[in-house]
Amino acid sequence: MSEELSVRVDGHVGVLEIHRPPNNHFSLRVLTELADASEELAADGCRALVWCSEGRNFCAGMDFAADGAGRSPLHTLSALYGQGSRLYSLPIPVIAAVQGAAVGGGLGLACAADFRVASPATRFHANFGLLGLHQGFGLSASLPRVVGGQKAAEMLYTARRVPGAEAHAIGLADHLVEDGEVRRGALEWAHRIAARAPLAVRSMKATMRADLLAALPAALEREIVEQTRLMATKDHEVGVAASLNRDTPVFTGR
Repeated sequence: MSEELSVRVDGHVGVLEIHRPPNNHFSLRVLTELADASEELAADGCRALVWCSEGRNFCAGMDFAADGAGRSPLHTLSALYGQGSRLYSLPIPVIAAVQGAAVGGGLGLACAADFRVASPATRFHANFGLLGLHQGFGLSASLPRVVGGQKAAEMLYTARRVPGAEAHAIGLADHLVEDGEVRRGALEWAHRIAARAPLAVRSMKATMRADLLAALPAALEREIVEQTRLMATKDHEVGVAASLNRDTPVFTGR
């Protein structure tokens, strides 16, 4: 385990914390360690998991400024989303403690969890349209399942930020707590789940998750193809540059 992920067990609840503050951009190594540790905790008798992160934001997705981020898009995305598929497929309930922003792939990570706890200061942002990209990390399958097809399309097409209170109203955030209380709220909820019959809960999750897991492979395959294609466009170049420079992109459809 690297210094970028810590794991502890609190009773029957596993707590996994990403340490890449302040924005917790993910890497392949972090996602792999998160999937490995989550699977190990489930195999070792944990009954629920909490995913959380250190710093101002839950996860700002992939760091496009990192070395090699766009060097081999097909290989990179296939590897990243392979780990994402493992996270979606965990056999025990997962609660994401979403403080600050969950952006792009970070929104995908939050939606890979079964539930999300947020506060009024939380922001959910499907920013792909600002980067000239198709959505990824399984959001094609998970986001409509959580908020409905129309609301998912609106979030994706406009790329607007959805604050915590609105996210709670549309079902994207399952619990809304006071600012600064997101992690505590997630832990309390996880312990309530962990106090129930564990074999029954696992069986319930398998049933409730079956339709999402059935749709996920095709969704991920299309996301990889479309993101790889669009990464070669001028609009993507413009979008990434604008994001890094905190500027407003002007797209040309090329």
